[in-house]
Amino acid sequence: MNFLDVHKKQLEAATKKRMDLNLQTPVDIPDGVFVQCSNCQAALYEKVLKKNQHVCPVCQNHFRIDAKTRLEYTVDEGSFEAMFQNILSTNPLHMPGYEEKLIQAQKTAQINEAFVCGKASIVGYPCAIGILDSHFMMGSMGSVVGEKVTRLVEFATKENMPLIIFSASGGARMQEGILSLMQMAKTSAALKKLDDMGGLFISVMTHPTTGGVAASFASLGDYHIAEMSSLIGFAGPRVIKQTIREELPEGFQTAEFQQQSGQVDIVLHRQDIRKTLFQLLKFHQKVLYDSI
Repeated sequence: MNFLDVHKKQLEAATKKRMDLNLQTPVDIPDGVFVQCSNCQAALYEKVLKKNQHVCPVCQNHFRIDAKTRLEYTVDEGSFEAMFQNILSTNPLHMPGYEEKLIQAQKTAQINEAFVCGKASIVGYPCAIGILDSHFMMGSMGSVVGEKVTRLVEFATKENMPLIIFSASGGARMQEGILSLMQMAKTSAALKKLDDMGGLFISVMTHPTTGGVAASFASLGDYHIAEMSSLIGFAGPRVIKQTIREELPEGFQTAEFQQQSGQVDIVLHRQDIRKTLFQLLKFHQKVLYDSI
């Protein structure tokens, strides 16, 4: 037996031993050290992931982020002033267990409702900004979300301030029934008034933007920006496929597919969104001053 054969057998024995040890004694990785990418399954060092704005450096999959993190990545430090924080959901239809779900969502997401909004600045340019947080009941739109969106739109209209809304929603909140669906018309009507006054609305669609949100205010922007890795559409692909009983196109409802179909204007990497918003705000500020 030559040297290579001996080395090969030793390597096989060592590998088998490691596998046996792994089967018998699972490796205990502390929380907050590694995160697994849901797309490519790569094990990512959490500090590196945060430095990369929660985007997988291997496959560029964009992780879902909460409203607080989104603000950190988007607006000038210390510029955000929250608005309408005291508007809280009730249980108008007396749905069993709804109050408990709201309390649990508030604890999990550390916010009062799925929509966080206020005024801020981006590289010095003021704006009204709202963010749907998918960590709060999947960013579903109930009466309070619709009311806060509407009030933010009305504030932007009154103050002649550019409006930016980041959408991330599973759709209407079923526990509120028709009251939830009414918010589609309510938010759309407010945006019509903003448009009539010549206001600017930039809609940023993130993962996922679906249901009543996609069918109302998220699709009514002057600019439609989609974040990479986002699912955008009304009903989910499985529901559509079961309804029409036909095969759907490759990549159906991805951000890139929606851009090709004309539903969105541009698809951006998360690290490019702040810069693009700044450029749009700067351009429209210049147009406004030139017209005076």
